[in-house]
Amino acid sequence: MITRIPSAALVAASLLLTGCGGGALAATDHASSPTSASSSQASPSPSSEISAEAAPRQLPGVGPKMLARIPATTEQVVLVTGRGEDSPLSTLALYERTDDGWEQTASWAAHNALKGWSDHHMAGDLRSPIGVYSLTDAGGLLKDPGTKLSYDQGSGFVSPGTGFEGEPLAGSFDYVIAINYNRQPGTSPLDWTRPLGSSRGGGIWIHVDHGGPTHGCVSIAETHMKELLRTLDPARHPVVVMGDAAALDH
Repeated sequence: MITRIPSAALVAASLLLTGCGGGALAATDHASSPTSASSSQASPSPSSEISAEAAPRQLPGVGPKMLARIPATTEQVVLVTGRGEDSPLSTLALYERTDDGWEQTASWAAHNALKGWSDHHMAGDLRSPIGVYSLTDAGGLLKDPGTKLSYDQGSGFVSPGTGFEGEPLAGSFDYVIAINYNRQPGTSPLDWTRPLGSSRGGGIWIHVDHGGPTHGCVSIAETHMKELLRTLDPARHPVVVMGDAAALDH
């Protein structure tokens, strides 16, 4: 059963205090790192050589340490690549696992937090958390656009006021996907549970872009949010891989 916050006014106030949304913990299992083929002093025979064309397609810009954090069961990856460690600009791309490796199916401009990225996100630092996080729950002020994710529609998904560049925030939470950073998976994005403690922040979502930097979330245009919601499938164990380009390439 989806947990709801009893008061919309309380939710709206709490959203402003904690960042873009209302909850979020890394809940992905680390996959084992692929082992290297053992070396041989003898030159390999032509039949043992693997051409570049035959090698599985990897996620571009994602290094072996970050790749190892993606569960073996994951078949959908939302890859958010920040322009720089201190930049609020990024690109969100959707990848599907195929027999030939990872295949990109969409790519959109995105915003992240005002001050960029952090590998140790703290409440109020205005940086988005770097890492690999599962995606299990969604919601919004507007009705379900047709997602397979658990969806909580309610009046608590509001964001009054203006953003860092003076842009109105109205409509930002019309559609949201909770990023499982410091939150309890399987609950509404509005759920207040913080397994790592309140000091580590929370409420990290993918939500509708308002035309400027966020407090910690990732945002994309409304039409792309609806497309993403309709594409993600819990049976394919989707995750988001997010961070600035340099941090991802580890």
